[in-house]
Amino acid sequence: MTGLPMRLIAALWDVDADALRDERLHAALAALGATRLQVNVCDDDARGGLAMNHFEQPIEAVVAVTGGDSADVLAALGGVAGTVQAWRTALRAPLDPDLPVGERVDALANVAFLRRPDDLAYDEWRRRWLDDHTPVAIDTQATFGYYQNIVAEPLTDDPTGVVAIVEELFPMEAISDVHAFYGSGGDRDELNRRITAMLASVSRIGAEKNIDVVPTSRYDYPLS
Repeated sequence: MTGLPMRLIAALWDVDADALRDERLHAALAALGATRLQVNVCDDDARGGLAMNHFEQPIEAVVAVTGGDSADVLAALGGVAGTVQAWRTALRAPLDPDLPVGERVDALANVAFLRRPDDLAYDEWRRRWLDDHTPVAIDTQATFGYYQNIVAEPLTDDPTGVVAIVEELFPMEAISDVHAFYGSGGDRDELNRRITAMLASVSRIGAEKNIDVVPTSRYDYPLS
């Protein structure tokens, strides 16, 4: 993970989504040395998107904070959420488009929390995910943004063993149109080919189960 930018990612429950977008929280994080905040919230705009749950309760929001002391950032997030689970992560961005700041990104932002199967060694799991699965995921889906967060360490208790957090940006039409999700252009044979390839790749990293997929709306805020 040498050379990759590091950031804190937190899953939130019992959260005040409006407070996550409030300038008062942003100012408090900036005062702690944070330089950037990304907010992903499960809201009406994203409702109807693909959702999968492995945590006991569905995740309500996900935030990514760059900079600042982790303990201080967690304390600030604890002021707007009843439960916070967080990880220190290294960011890879195979697809990183220019996105607006301070307003909702025009996309369905799916955030997935991945776990390694017990019978697969970590190094092999990571190789399969980063080297083998990444091009398949990009080639078989209509993603225009793709972000991979490699977990360096949990910052809170994590009995479920999250090892990576992935965000994919899809066209809004992907919420209700499977062809828009997979980019198959209405061709059913092409759709089936893409689904088959994607499912085969997913199964090689154990992500067909024990996964959380959170459909969200995304907001980005520079803090400095």
